[in-house]
Amino acid sequence: MYHRVTPEPHPAFLKYCVTPKAFANQMRFLSAAKYTPIDFNDFLSLRDGRGKLPEKPIVITFDDGFQDIADNAVPILSERGFKAAIYFVTALAGKQSSWILPSRGVEFPLMDWGTIKDLEKHGIQCGAHSSTHPKLTEISLSDCRSELLNSRLELENRLGREIRHLAYPFGLFNRDVRDIAEDTGYYTACSTQIGISSFKEDLLSLRRVPINGQDSLFDFIFKLKTAHTIGEYGRSKARGAKRLLKRIIGTSKAT
Repeated sequence: MYHRVTPEPHPAFLKYCVTPKAFANQMRFLSAAKYTPIDFNDFLSLRDGRGKLPEKPIVITFDDGFQDIADNAVPILSERGFKAAIYFVTALAGKQSSWILPSRGVEFPLMDWGTIKDLEKHGIQCGAHSSTHPKLTEISLSDCRSELLNSRLELENRLGREIRHLAYPFGLFNRDVRDIAEDTGYYTACSTQIGISSFKEDLLSLRRVPINGQDSLFDFIFKLKTAHTIGEYGRSKARGAKRLLKRIIGTSKAT
């Protein structure tokens, strides 16, 4: 999961910015390590037993539809023949990422419809990210339905084909939001819950691996296997060992 790919990361949005150089190195590693980028239509087909599963399948996703993804990431992907999925905030196409302004004090340009339409010839799968990027768990169910349905219909009207795939804004969803996503015609939906999704998971509650601006190439490689940097993984194991030790000590005292 990526957000921005830019040579000039903004300090207020640093976590969500990967430089073009870092992104190119990450894609170079995927190629050298024989990973095969697939899209979510491939994911559905492979899950249903249609087609042969690549040895190392991976889905590369971008949330929000920032203009710098078209400028900096898509050429790198296209050069390697890599597929990817980009999720768009449809009511704000060609405008600014206004939902970021209250929390970060900044906003960034989003792709316009001409740019979005041009992406498919580069192997990009276009998906929905709602109409205006609200927190779906904090609005009414009817407004949630409108956000998800209108986003899908707008993409279908503009691109002239069925839109099947969704990423929840802010990664936020609950059972009601998940069911509305299904009712409004989505086949898959991605969250921001951290983890490596399998073909057995709920298709409307898929986990992802966030790739952040501070990640080194070694962090990226480690995340491909664990979903976490080596530091995060080590701290998690240490916490687990500490909890286990407390249980053992508690049991010992009780006996």
